[in-house]
Amino acid sequence: MPPFARFMALASTACAILFWTSHAEAEKLTLMTGGVSKIIYLPVTLASRLGYFRDEGLDVDILSEPAGVDTATELIAGAVQGGVGFYDHTIDLQSRGLEVEAVVVLGQSAGLAELASTRVANPMRTMADARGRKLGVTGFGASTYFLSRYLAQHARVAASAYTVVPLGPGDGFVDALMKGSIAAGMVEEPTASRLLDAGAAQVLVDMRSIEGTRTALGGPYAGACLYAQRKWVATHQDATRRLVRALVRALAFMSSHSAADIVAVLPRNFVEKNEPLYLQALAASIPSFSRDGRMPDGAPQTVLRVLAAVNPAIEPRHVDLARTYTNTFADEAEAVAGR
Repeated sequence: MPPFARFMALASTACAILFWTSHAEAEKLTLMTGGVSKIIYLPVTLASRLGYFRDEGLDVDILSEPAGVDTATELIAGAVQGGVGFYDHTIDLQSRGLEVEAVVVLGQSAGLAELASTRVANPMRTMADARGRKLGVTGFGASTYFLSRYLAQHARVAASAYTVVPLGPGDGFVDALMKGSIAAGMVEEPTASRLLDAGAAQVLVDMRSIEGTRTALGGPYAGACLYAQRKWVATHQDATRRLVRALVRALAFMSSHSAADIVAVLPRNFVEKNEPLYLQALAASIPSFSRDGRMPDGAPQTVLRVLAAVNPAIEPRHVDLARTYTNTFADEAEAVAGR
């Protein structure tokens, strides 16, 4: 064999061994999201597609469930190591004696919009029109459920005056709103833009931006985050550290790239059939993502206030917010990135 050919063969063998060894040693973890294709959860997909988890020596499997409440259930059952859902689940779980904490915050807004169907007689104009109507949510106990109830209560509509309908995400919600089987419902992007573009809905309350969320809920907010059981974090600090570093890196990618750059990395089925509409929704959503993964000041207090207003089981003075999140890993990730 000629020297160059022998060198290339040896190099190829070495690369193959290196790849196999790296893959074999990667720590396997499973994360679950409340709908992997939702824009609010994109940092997780980006960390995977861009190889950031792999760079941290992690082999991460990302599962998808219809709603965040299902994610929390699987996390508590020990079926997954991390849940990607709304921060409010950590407070709700603590009120039931279950210790879960957010280790990195992805979104600083709710990332949701309450939309009214235009396919019903006398479409709703404000949340005060919810009396006698059906309101769609992802599921009972989901963040959309608690926030819908809060918005109705804030509009002085009693919980007994309307009906909540669990629909899951995506097509089920779209069909219900387009057919007028619900008067309104809370949904995230890109589904919200899809319905608005079709003329099937109009916005009642817009919480897709930081400003819109503050206006609707009265303070800073934390939406999507990565949370895990506190006992798992305590015994897997290195794995947690690496997960957070990968996600903070994905957040930095989002803040420094255009919507078109981000879409180029995503699976094609995320964009669906209308790429221009998706690009528009994503571009509008990018400013609401965290840049450093830290819990926004005052956000835990706002989330607790909202939950306590509609859930009698949550007594604010019995909730230890300091145990529902930690900035330790995000701070470490930022320090590493700044070196």
